[in-house]
Amino acid sequence: MSTSFGRGLHAAPGRAVSSSAYDRYLGRWSRLSVPDLLAAAKVAHACRVLDVASGTGEAASLAIPIVGNAGFVVGADISLEMVTSARARLDDALYWPVNADGQALPFKDGSFDAVICQLGLQFFPNQAAGLSEFRRVVRVGGTVAVCVCATSDRLPMWGNLADAMDRFLTQEQRNVLVMSWSLADPRRLEGLFSDAGFQDIRVEQIRREGSVSSFEDYWAPIEEGVGQIPQVYHALDEADRRWVREEVHRRLSQYESADGKLTMEVEMLIGSGRA
Repeated sequence: MSTSFGRGLHAAPGRAVSSSAYDRYLGRWSRLSVPDLLAAAKVAHACRVLDVASGTGEAASLAIPIVGNAGFVVGADISLEMVTSARARLDDALYWPVNADGQALPFKDGSFDAVICQLGLQFFPNQAAGLSEFRRVVRVGGTVAVCVCATSDRLPMWGNLADAMDRFLTQEQRNVLVMSWSLADPRRLEGLFSDAGFQDIRVEQIRREGSVSSFEDYWAPIEEGVGQIPQVYHALDEADRRWVREEVHRRLSQYESADGKLTMEVEMLIGSGRA
């Protein structure tokens, strides 16, 4: 059993990304914290915004109407497949998708008023280098804000899936999955901002509630294999996949209402600092 991850981990190399599947697997949970992220970054009318690890453009889609025609949003992602998907999804003159590594951004110093990174920094091989680059490309006095995952037990929609698969995984696959929670310690996130030279540093733990209409609605995008954890799931044998599905269903039954709706509270961390 092996998994061939593409750059950025969430899209298989050379395989088109279904915006719909990605939205149903990750976007509907990610967007719960995007307003908090944009507020932490002080995104406002006429801002020049860089969205690092933009993915299919979830955070950018909410930033565009805020900056308006006097501003713009650049979406940078290391995955060409993600950039292509974002370009198709956000056909907006204010959004410019760029295929770029967040640890080596192709922009001049001080190019942006704000830099945001929604659920991306935890996957960087060198998180400190990423934050240093974010600081370099934001103007003096500008703000950088990142949103990262809390511990897996605080994110039941992803944590239970990862945990249920654990018995079937290679050590290499485990190492990739635990990256999701690698910045769950607020003190570590604060330390990274401090080491990068930021001022007025804040790390906030936020809890938001989301829901899906049924377990089938929750599970369908996982079967499409878009995203880091679903890709590992797809590498399992059929019998193992069947066991994992049943186990995750059992675990998530505690969040299920009489009509089958799943409602879960999720926790994320938002770190921010002024350059």
